[in-house]
Amino acid sequence: MTNTPKGTLYGIGLGPGDPELMTVKARRVLAASRTIAYFRKRGRVGHARAIVEGLLAAGAAEIALEYPVTTEAPVDSPSYVDAIRAFYATSAEGLATRLDAGHDIALLCEGDPFFYGSFLHMYDRLKGAFRVEVVPGITGMSGCWTAACAPITYGDDVLTILPGTLSESALAEKLAATDAAVIMKVGRNLDKVRAALATAGRLDEAIYVERGTMAGERVLPLATLDHAGAPYFSIILLPGGRGRRIAP
Repeated sequence: MTNTPKGTLYGIGLGPGDPELMTVKARRVLAASRTIAYFRKRGRVGHARAIVEGLLAAGAAEIALEYPVTTEAPVDSPSYVDAIRAFYATSAEGLATRLDAGHDIALLCEGDPFFYGSFLHMYDRLKGAFRVEVVPGITGMSGCWTAACAPITYGDDVLTILPGTLSESALAEKLAATDAAVIMKVGRNLDKVRAALATAGRLDEAIYVERGTMAGERVLPLATLDHAGAPYFSIILLPGGRGRRIAP
């Protein structure tokens, strides 16, 4: 009896949201994929799945991996960590079963697969047993600073990327010490992030970008934003270049 070769897991970076910002390679791999997988909130289509609408092979099988929780909590929250760890373990087991049977799987990843994405947790669990190929994508932050027409770094600027789930004091300390910053995971952390920027003396420099490169895109100075909260697809930018711009 001949053993069936194991399948390959493809991590497909879809870019920041606009389907036209997907790479040629990502489109090619998707068009050839017979099985795709994607993460989503329970009961939703899923943003990654929406990006590829109309780009999949006819009859492609779909695997929806539905998060058990829909609001990201601090990484030291025991209930959140336990729930999400169990979810990633179960998801990896399900993918492994198909890969063992010889099926290739294209796992859709918003932005870049190796940057703050759920794909990382599948990669960590499956890379030792299966072949994994990653197709990089334009990050969400790159799409956002382009949408804001905000050059993010000049010369020897240091760029710091921060999750909004950090404490206010930690955010303020890091923001005061860096030239440029991108703050992700804003959502319900909006007021805390705003307060940290004010403490660091940087609030007036900050730019709020919501749904960058997507329908409903909104860009405005953070200081003018109301306190109603921010949706999942929001980022705060702190452009660099203070004293580093070379005048034309």
